[in-house]
Amino acid sequence: MSSSLISDSEKQNKLVWIWTECKEVMIASVERGWNTFIFPSESRFRDLATEWSSIALIHPLFIEGSEISNMQNQVVARLCNVCSPEDLLFIQPHEQTNDLVINFKGEWQVIPAENLVAAFQGCKRTVLAVTTNSSEAQVFLEALEQGLGGVVLKVDDIGEVFALNSYFDQQNEVRNLLSLTRATVTRVQVVGMGDRVCIDLCSLMRPGEGLLVGSFARGLFLVHSECLESNYIASRPFRVNAGPVHAYVSVPGGKTCYLSELQAGKEVIVVDRNGKQRNAIVGRVKIESRPLILVEVKENMSNEMYSIFLQNAETVGLVCPCEDKSTKTVIPVTSLKVGDEVLVRVQGAARHTGIEIQEFIIER
Repeated sequence: MSSSLISDSEKQNKLVWIWTECKEVMIASVERGWNTFIFPSESRFRDLATEWSSIALIHPLFIEGSEISNMQNQVVARLCNVCSPEDLLFIQPHEQTNDLVINFKGEWQVIPAENLVAAFQGCKRTVLAVTTNSSEAQVFLEALEQGLGGVVLKVDDIGEVFALNSYFDQQNEVRNLLSLTRATVTRVQVVGMGDRVCIDLCSLMRPGEGLLVGSFARGLFLVHSECLESNYIASRPFRVNAGPVHAYVSVPGGKTCYLSELQAGKEVIVVDRNGKQRNAIVGRVKIESRPLILVEVKENMSNEMYSIFLQNAETVGLVCPCEDKSTKTVIPVTSLKVGDEVLVRVQGAARHTGIEIQEFIIER
């Protein structure tokens, strides 16, 4: 769940060191603000570090045995190879003051990384893990949710630098509040049957949270999850009954996709009524024929019109503006009436494969 006790600063302050012999990887890394590079201590690698230092502002570090030193031969970190559970027992949080670089040599990585996160919480020493790709790096950075203090990306493939940077971009995007605006309901009409999509996430949602969905990408409604209790059916806080197959849904990277395109493993954006967002993985998608209801609204500031189709059921609702703690969180579509206010996300209309573009477009 999003109810984490981990601060944003803890999530942001992740170190990335680069271990490479590829000049293109070095340049791409420096362009993304990663300028600490690890080299073996042999003379040819010291020459390489000197050459690169003439091209870009980098901080070279050199490995000799278990010590990692800077250009002034000061030990700044220690390298520990972990091949077995016994190796972990020798890594103690308060034994020394130097940072640690862990090189996992065995088949097990996730559980050992989680053990290190637990052992070093509250410790001033930073623990980094050597990784050979961005997917593995993500595992280390998210171990026990808090993650290790950073990663050493050991690659000669520039694509892995781009991929890791995209991961951090997504993490930064989640910290930004989305702007939601009020819209007034102008029409509610039962329209007949259609193929609607239920999205079951691998995460739980709380009251006030849902997905941004709409018939037009320019105006997406905050459709509430099924987390609320009722007398007739158990709550399903992992589910959003999102609408028919043609509708757009907001996904990471400022993009949209059709509900019909979602499948297990894809990511969507969960948003609350204050605009706080987080990414969630789709665990299952169910498409079934159900009775639909059409909702049209007028955005209060610009008088722009937006619409959405939803299943005509009491468990499907739209999130309301937040006035105070006494204000209801959601209005079921079965109770929705002209004049009610709901929240919408207003953005660019034109899309190409889900990416916002600038072009002339008319949608009705």
